[in-house]
Amino acid sequence: MKLWDKGFSTDKKIDIFTVGNDRDLDLIIAKYDIIGNKAHAEMLAKIGLLTSVENNALQTELDNIMLSIKDGTFTIEDSFEDVHSKVEHLLTEKLGDTGKKIHSARSRNDQVLVDMHLYLRDELAEIKALTKAFFDLLISLSEKYKEVLLPGYTHLQVAMPSSFGMWFSAYAESLIDDIYFLNAAEKVTNQNPLGSAAGYGSSFPIDRTMTTELMGFETLKYNSVAAQMGRGKLEKSVSFAMSSLSATLSKMSMDICLYMSQNFNFVSFPDELTTGSSIMPHKKNPDVFELIRGKCNKLQALPYELTLISNNLPSGYHRDLQLLKEGIVPAIQTLKSCLEMITFSMEQIQVNDDILSNDKYLYLFSVEEVNKLVQNGTPFRDAYKIVGKNIGDGNFNPEKKVNHTHEGSIGNLCLNEIVAKMESALKS
Repeated sequence: MKLWDKGFSTDKKIDIFTVGNDRDLDLIIAKYDIIGNKAHAEMLAKIGLLTSVENNALQTELDNIMLSIKDGTFTIEDSFEDVHSKVEHLLTEKLGDTGKKIHSARSRNDQVLVDMHLYLRDELAEIKALTKAFFDLLISLSEKYKEVLLPGYTHLQVAMPSSFGMWFSAYAESLIDDIYFLNAAEKVTNQNPLGSAAGYGSSFPIDRTMTTELMGFETLKYNSVAAQMGRGKLEKSVSFAMSSLSATLSKMSMDICLYMSQNFNFVSFPDELTTGSSIMPHKKNPDVFELIRGKCNKLQALPYELTLISNNLPSGYHRDLQLLKEGIVPAIQTLKSCLEMITFSMEQIQVNDDILSNDKYLYLFSVEEVNKLVQNGTPFRDAYKIVGKNIGDGNFNPEKKVNHTHEGSIGNLCLNEIVAKMESALKS
């Protein structure tokens, strides 16, 4: 069954090519199609296109379909083009002409729009919850290991003292930036496009404010053409937020891969979180973090992919837009799995608390020595040359202690302030 069926069949090759994997993807968004249908039916009853009896029957049957979706028995067979045609078929099969009435004042265009807005809004909320869980873990690790020093690097050269507390909380605070992006994407999703029909509204006296309230949207996408043009922009907005978060996870995973190597030996993990080699019995490979890095790097290409699909399309609907689902839906599942795995793994991180006893980290304290001279009245440039000469002459013997007090330094991580900033971001 196709919603646009006029009584003649299409070539099977054309059908396979145009439908693609929509049926599989639509199983994921099926429950949102029911939510949209229920709101639409309520509105049709209000404006007199459905009787209260017909609306009640539709609501009951839609609830039954929702139950089948939740228990996993709902399917979209090859004879149906998508979730929209399958749901309408089920309603018509059960309710006859009443089922045929539900598509009044609506197009498949605004159906898929509302489904995607609802779906992405929920997924963003879940991603934010997973991000917050990872943030909480990083803050607790930062507090636990704030006294353990760690070499800081620039250009991959030993640079200045850092600490595990600073490293953990750096990524925690970076996640707040990602929440800002997620919040912005959430604003875009939280607009109701239902009622824009094929993109130009309807001659029926529909009540779009009513469906906005029924589905819990923050506002309407008022202009019908603007609502239709939201397809593509919606997915891209979400993908940019996902890309930002993916960059954070990828960078931390790269750090961990470095820090786990024998050349660094800063951190380790239980054997069950690592993998071995087929020929080297000593290996403990960071496969989990390598895969998070790779998957998250791939996710960072998603905005570009979606841009190329939708770029330079004129206003109005185009079948190209169907391809957006193929990118965004699996990507969301990938990002959530990466968040879950990095949180699970980092809960079991083992920190080396005696890294700086190795003489190769001696020069970490060169700036500390320069600063001591400056604080005792030596001009900075002269102090820099004095310490540089001592290093060159082999006479550098620093005190391996740090006394940093400013906000955001080793000695003043501002963890409470970072937590408050995250709470504020989540409330935005």
